[in-house]
Amino acid sequence: MEVVLNNIGKRYQYDWVFRAINCHFKPGKRYAILGPNGSGKSTLMRILSGHLSPSKGEIEFKKNNVVVAKEVVYKSISYAAPYIELIEELTLKESITFHRRFKPFIAGVSDKDIFDLLGFKNAEEKQIRNFSSGMKQRLKLVLAICSESSIILLDEPTTNLDQQGMDWYLDLIERYAGDRLIIVASNVELDYRFCDERLSILDFKKRP
Repeated sequence: MEVVLNNIGKRYQYDWVFRAINCHFKPGKRYAILGPNGSGKSTLMRILSGHLSPSKGEIEFKKNNVVVAKEVVYKSISYAAPYIELIEELTLKESITFHRRFKPFIAGVSDKDIFDLLGFKNAEEKQIRNFSSGMKQRLKLVLAICSESSIILLDEPTTNLDQQGMDWYLDLIERYAGDRLIIVASNVELDYRFCDERLSILDFKKRP
């Protein structure tokens, strides 16, 4: 699946976060959206995910050159971000089962594989509310990267991860991301070191 941004802009009241973004995210490629904190990276990611509507312009999702209806695009997108909340009342086992009901895992990946990838000891029956911030971030990343989706959106993926967790994240990308379209928003080089293309959000701050 590919994503086409046509003159996308977003403003809050009279202040433009960004404007006039024209970009073509192509299938199988890996893109990094760069910029300092507060520059609008997360806002753009929310627009890409469908959680937020642009103030101006149009976003198109295409598969084999055919526009995909907006109401079904979510089936093709996996999204992980620090501000996306997990259902903390669920246990780890329940969380994985619940997720799989709406978005299956990629071929060959079972629930047991997910547990093994996470590496949490004796945590299957533990409620998410009792997880550390690093454990929650690992779970978000596993669910996003190992889901059967054409597009993977990762906003500041190594937030709350220690050095071991960062290495684990890069290994997860290497082993399971495959040839899908990946878009990473971050100002931390390690987060996007595998990306082919770089897009600076600052280039779209003062356009007419």
